[in-house]
Amino acid sequence: MPEKIDWNPIRALAQRVLTQGEALELTDETRALLRKSALEVAISSEEAEDALRSLSSARILLQEIRQRIRDGSNRLMQALDRAYTLREAGDLKGARREMEAVLAVEVVPFYRAQASDVLEDMDAGLF
Repeated sequence: MPEKIDWNPIRALAQRVLTQGEALELTDETRALLRKSALEVAISSEEAEDALRSLSSARILLQEIRQRIRDGSNRLMQALDRAYTLREAGDLKGARREMEAVLAVEVVPFYRAQASDVLEDMDAGLF
């Protein structure tokens, strides 16, 4: 997993294909982007390769990638908001539970790492 994640290209592709109705073309570049993005959101390389065998399944793969990015982001941001609110109210255990709840369900490694970092900050008294 690379340190720096750039989901702008996959978001742009999803916008064009899934929102604006542009046809999905499985060029080498598009296949590489879908493979890379699938791995970044915890879709196995085998699943991605299977999906790239047809346009319809590649489109479903693109939808799943976009959904995992959106869901993970929303889940983390909402948990952080609640955690900060709980912290301000003096409930550090409650704030910690918010991050633990994210880790219990999150599949995207990037968002898992973010939640883990917040927990580490809590443990170090930096939160």
